[in-house]
Amino acid sequence: MLFAFSIAPTTAAEVTGSVSDAVADVIAVVRDSGLPHRTDAMFTTIEGEWDECMAVIKRACDACAEHSPRVSLVLKADLRPGRTGELDGKLERLEAKLADRPS
Repeated sequence: MLFAFSIAPTTAAEVTGSVSDAVADVIAVVRDSGLPHRTDAMFTTIEGEWDECMAVIKRACDACAEHSPRVSLVLKADLRPGRTGELDGKLERLEAKLADRPS
């Protein structure tokens, strides 16, 4: 299962420190989880089973809450139990399709 999410303090005025400090703490939780993950400019995606991924997302929200009394969470999930390697597999299949297209 893949879970793409974005966690941030709600407003800079309420944040202790900088927004980037809060986001860095969120990403540290993800990296420490040991789950396969990828972070880009807008979202972090983790791969694993429901309970383990949701536990990481909760800990990441808690880490953000250390910086702000209010936290924003955007979450999108691809719930496909039993599949692994989809963090890279989806992109590999897409790239293969694009490579097969005529120029």
